[in-house]
Amino acid sequence: EVQLVESGGGLVQTGGSLRLSCAASGFTFDDYTIGWFRQAPGSEREGVSCITSSYGSTYYADSVEGRFTMSSNNAKNTMYLQMNSLKPEDTAVYYCAAERGIGSCDEADYWGQGTQVTVSS
Repeated sequence: EVQLVESGGGLVQTGGSLRLSCAASGFTFDDYTIGWFRQAPGSEREGVSCITSSYGSTYYADSVEGRFTMSSNNAKNTMYLQMNSLKPEDTAVYYCAAERGIGSCDEADYWGQGTQVTVSS
């Protein structure tokens, strides 16, 4: 059974930092595109950052480029999202997710339960 469990969300002031973690089980990162998505109230879900191990590439949405860094520890089946210089518009529920094969960071086959990130102005 595939499971994804996020942790690390919370409340932070503008300009602050948070680190999200996602512990995965039931599949191997090497065969998937893994990533982080977010959804704010009244907005569509957005792909924030994704890694495709087979390509060795990392995608970032324009809105987070230069501020967020995604990494993964394939041996531990854990992915991370380091978020710096946070802005109020980063407020959302953040989900870790995985898509079989080479994905485009706009959908996923498996999702975590989500963790709330709130950035106060």
